[in-house]
Amino acid sequence: MLRRFRSVAGAALVAFAALLVLSAPAGAQQLVDAGKEGDGSGGLAFVIMVLVIVCIAGSLFFLDHVRRNRLPNEDD
Repeated sequence: MLRRFRSVAGAALVAFAALLVLSAPAGAQQLVDAGKEGDGSGGLAFVIMVLVIVCIAGSLFFLDHVRRNRLPNEDD
């Protein structure tokens, strides 16, 4: 019983430490500041946004394509 409690407590401690370590740089996630005027950063932010949307749409299309290929055919 004590051994199980130690492993649960250890896992909880590791999870809590990982949460603290991973949440620390949350303020530094803004890579492109689109609020400045005249330096072209608004255009760069738009291009990055379009690339992210295209990547997400492409990955969803790919995942759906893989899923449809794995389903059994209705013709059989």
